Amino acid sequence: MTVTNSATVTPQVLEAAASGAKRSAQQVTAALLDAERQTKVERRQFSPEALLGNWRLRFTAPKKPTYKAGKPQGSGFYMPGLAIASLCFSRDDNDQLTIQNQLQVGPVKLRFTGPAKFLPKKNLLAFDFVRLQVLVGSLTLINLPLRSKAAKAGDFVATSVAKLPFFSFFMAEEGYVAARGRSGGLALWVKK
Repeated sequence: MTVTNSATVTPQVLEAAASGAKRSAQQVTAALLDAERQTKVERRQFSPEALLGNWRLRFTAPKKPTYKAGKPQGSGFYMPGLAIASLCFSRDDNDQLTIQNQLQVGPVKLRFTGPAKFLPKKNLLAFDFVRLQVLVGSLTLINLPLRSKAAKAGDFVATSVAKLPFFSFFMAEEGYVAARGRSGGLALWVKK
């Protein structure tokens, strides 16, 4: 009987899933949970620069996967090729972080944009969507400001993270990143 160390198996599973090789949903979910646990144990910190760029959602486990009796529980699914969900993190002219979350089905794009802030001690990226756009190809059909939580509070920078949506990142590799969202789900994005 061969005993494998999850610390060595986890990167292999995530790299395979990120590169397009199919691993079972349970394997990928377990690898994400193991990576999250390892990051917490090692108290790894990432810089916001590691997150900059365009990322395509490859895999998600939305039902709050966790450990039960020491074993990973929960499952997820690969994003279908028909729907392309993506995140883009960048810096604006004032060197402030911004986020763009987009879902594309055929030529139709639903896009949310807004400011973001990164808390390095927790690898937490909090954000607030302030604009909604609907595009068909390069033609903008809808371009509306959103009345966001931070706008109601008066200032995004001063708004407590407890009042904002966020991603808690636990992997930030050159070709992929992984995080747990405020709702408890896990996600694996690959560099576009």
